[in-house]
Amino acid sequence: DLELMKKFKSLSLPAVLAINKIDLLEDKSVLIRQITKFMEQFDFDAVVPVSAQTGDGVGGLVDELKKQAMPGAHFFDDDALTDQPERVLAGEIIREKLLRLLDKEVPHGVAVSIEKMKERENGIIDIDATIFCERDTHKGIIIGKQGSMLKKIGSTARYEIERLLGCKVNLKLWVKVQKNWRDSDFLIKN
Repeated sequence: DLELMKKFKSLSLPAVLAINKIDLLEDKSVLIRQITKFMEQFDFDAVVPVSAQTGDGVGGLVDELKKQAMPGAHFFDDDALTDQPERVLAGEIIREKLLRLLDKEVPHGVAVSIEKMKERENGIIDIDATIFCERDTHKGIIIGKQGSMLKKIGSTARYEIERLLGCKVNLKLWVKVQKNWRDSDFLIKN
């Protein structure tokens, strides 16, 4: 929080302080002390206590944010859904299918790397993707008995990627174990 306030000061940006989880406070004087502490650090344009759980104060927060919003240039076409490249979206679709289909077995320690994404002359797009997991046991779960789970992940992901790209997709998936990949800044960046 303090680092963000320093950044706001250096950029001369307007800022609204939203303090969440007020529904958990029995003693509201704690909230007043917290607000005072933050206001001593930075001159916020507004302070809005909210509870995302109950919705208390959320309308007031939206009103304050609208006051700060300014019309600006249109950076993307009206029909643009995202600014992310198609290969990133394809990887995220595959990862989403992994997490949905294996939500009880495999933790969130999986990553998807799109190794190749190339269009053929006939319009079909070939996508080669590697699924990284941290343990051999996870690899077995992802692949499933005789490859059944990997096939299910691939077919559901391929269907959604085809809808996104508007063409036929040939999706090939591989599963590799990369122990402690989440602990490596280099691997996470890649």
